[in-house]
Amino acid sequence: MTEAQPVIRRVSSHVVYANAWMTVREDATERPDGSPGVYGYVAKPDFVLVVPEENDGFHLVEEYRYPIGRRSWSFPQGTAEAATREDEARRELMEETGISAARLRFLGRMDNAHGLTDQGLHVYLATGLTQGRADREPSEQDMRQRWVPRTEFERLIRSGAITDSSSIAAYTLWLLDRG
Repeated sequence: MTEAQPVIRRVSSHVVYANAWMTVREDATERPDGSPGVYGYVAKPDFVLVVPEENDGFHLVEEYRYPIGRRSWSFPQGTAEAATREDEARRELMEETGISAARLRFLGRMDNAHGLTDQGLHVYLATGLTQGRADREPSEQDMRQRWVPRTEFERLIRSGAITDSSSIAAYTLWLLDRG
């Protein structure tokens, strides 16, 4: 697959809002027919998501997610300062769950919400797990952790109890990796 030239040309760009975690940009654009347009989006750094697999099941975390106004189950994920994406994945896994992985393998990169943000996610499979003590950030103080068998994980997706699109997409990568 080759990278195509942009169909929509950026004419100008300005920051509408910025904080330590994100920047909201608004770009003036020009479409292929020359007509003007505008595109607003959120610029955020990429993040890692870790699929901690053990005994035909997965370790999940649950926390209150402010934008949706409720608690949500997901695979451990986030951004942590580290030298490499793999180191970042190891650090996120340890911080959120206390788990260390003997093996970490890259499963793939995906776009998070390609119509809304430039953010991507890097998915890793963690195996050979050893439980330790979590070292959560203050914003994660309400986080819970639990192991679920694969059959229950699928049931939670089907019932709408797991709605995190990144975790569901990562599970698809995990399924494809299994062949």
